[in-house]
Parts: sequence; structure tokens; C-alpha cells
Amino acid sequence: MKLSFRWYGETDSIKLEYIRQIPNMQSIVSAVYDVPVGEVWSRESISRLKEMVEEKGLLFDVVESVPVHEDIKLGLQTRDLYIKNYKETIRRLGEFGVKCICYNFMPIFDWTRTQLDRKLSDGSTALVYYKDQLKKMDPLSGELALPGWDSSYKKEDLKLLFEQYAKINEEQLWENIEYFLKEIIPIAEESDVKMAIHPDDPPWNIFGLPRIITSAENLDRFLKLVDSPYNGLTFCTGSLGCSRLNNIYAMIDKYSARGRIHFMHVRNVKILDDGGFEESAHFSDSGSLDIVKILSILHANHFEGYLRPDHGRMIWGETGKPGYGLFDRALGASYITGIWETLGKMRRNI
Repeated sequence: MKLSFRWYGETDSIKLEYIRQIPNMQSIVSAVYDVPVGEVWSRESISRLKEMVEEKGLLFDVVESVPVHEDIKLGLQTRDLYIKNYKETIRRLGEFGVKCICYNFMPIFDWTRTQLDRKLSDGSTALVYYKDQLKKMDPLSGELALPGWDSSYKKEDLKLLFEQYAKINEEQLWENIEYFLKEIIPIAEESDVKMAIHPDDPPWNIFGLPRIITSAENLDRFLKLVDSPYNGLTFCTGSLGCSRLNNIYAMIDKYSARGRIHFMHVRNVKILDDGGFEESAHFSDSGSLDIVKILSILHANHFEGYLRPDHGRMIWGETGKPGYGLFDRALGASYITGIWETLGKMRRNI
């Protein structure tokens, strides 16, 4: 297991030297954020990011994410240009030592929450998904935005995109992702860069938009589209684990044993009676997921991919990007490292 930490570049309020002080921290997960979606990342920007990270004694070998242009997801005639650009970005990242690229195929929106600062019983604040709040949200208002989303869409853009996606069903989305994979995976193989798709978050259709990376059945179908070790998963425990329909322990066992999990996002969620959820501390008893069991499965299957503590609460008066503060994610990283070290020593009977 290679422990990593997401960092939003020079605009991030969290300093790299602080991340470096987290025990066992190895890699920075970041991206080039000043390039419009669909354009090729410049070698200068990639080199600058790599230099900043390595100056602080960390590795830059995981990218999250290289966004997929909506024209590719929609299967428009213009998609070939954007796929060509995507392939060139893969090549360039490979040149600079990147070994894993996380991406997603969610129409329009990335992960979705209904509140960013819900106060929990311990006084911390967290990201939540409440179904009653979702009913009051209007994505076409142009005011809906969350950390990590592409903020370039204006009201007019959103309206057009929703109209275009109204003509797309799940099967057509499957056709479009297959077309994309058959183009990019050969380049990933040549560049020795493993592609790791992030599941839809939450793993069900939202705002009338189709979502397909949602379940074991769909992950099986996805991996068979291009059956290559370079076509793999970013397995997010919170994304897939917030649905009671998913047995994430069986899923993690299956895909890690097959070597198809390249990147783990580990976080806990508390599933509510109505199917909504609250993000919680990583500690197993804080939510509905057994983090010790998750890590035990990975350890038993000799997982050697990347892992990062995912969304954290805001604690100890910290302010900043909701879900991406330093303190709680550092606690999560230390909790994960402690479990992993214990599993290793138990295996060696130390």
C-alpha cells in the first residue's frame, strides 16, 4: 500500500510541508488545474507540479484527475479531437513518472452532496447527502457547486448539457465509454500509466442524469470492455459504500485479488434510514463501514496500489475547502497506517 494525500496545487491552503509531516506519507495526488477541460496539459505545467512536490520530499506519481470532456461522454462527433488530446496528456504524464490516473465518467456533475457544513454531534462539520434537501436543489440555477467540480459551466451551458443528456440513456453511455476506453487504454499500456475510473458518487442516477459505474455488476461489465490490467478502478469506499445494495467487502476482495484496483479512496459514511448519508470520521464505529475489515481484505490480497484518506470532517476550528481540510484527513491517514502496520506484524507473528 502506498499512502497518498490529495493536494490542490499552489492555491491549496494546505502546505506540502505539512502533508510531508504525516507519518508514512509517500505521494501527492494532484492535477494541472489551469487548463480547460479537453485541452492537452503542457509539459511545463506538469514539470512545475512535479518539482514542487519533489522539493518537499514527496512523490508525484498519481493524478486526480484528467477530466473527460462532455463531448466524449455524449458521443458527439467532436469527441475524437478531445480523445486525441486525452491520449497526449496520458503520454506526457507518463514521461514525468506518473503511474496512475484517476478519472470519472459522470455526466456533468462530479460527486454530489446537499450540505457542506452539517454539524455533527461531536461539534465537527461534514459533507452530507439528505434526500429532503436534494428535492429543493435546482442544478439549472447555476448556483450549485461543490469542491472538486468543474466550475466553468454557466447557466446556459448547463441547460444545453441537460438537453443533450436527455437524449442519452444508460446503454448509449456504455457505448460511449467503450469507445473511449478502446482508444485510451493502448496508450496507457505504452506509457505504463494505469487508468483508474472513480465510481459514481452517489452510485445512482441523479437530477435525471444516467450513471453507470455504480455496482459490482456494472464494474464487471466495465472491466470486460477492455480486459487489460491498465483498465482498472479507483475504489472509493464512501461512494460505493453509501448504497446498501453494494457489498463493498466482497467487491474489494474480488477486484483487489484480480489486481484491478489501482487506487483506493478510503472514508467512512453513516447510512441513514431513508438512504441518505453523512460523512463521518474514518474510525469504523463513527459510520456504517468497517475500515479494519476493508484494510484486512486489501492486506490479505497483497494490495500494492495507491491509497488515500478521502473526504474529512472540518475539526478543531479549521477552515478551508470542505471535505479537504488537513487535520481530519491526517487523522484518517494515521488511523489507516496504524491498522496496516498491525496487519503486517500479525502476519509475521511479531
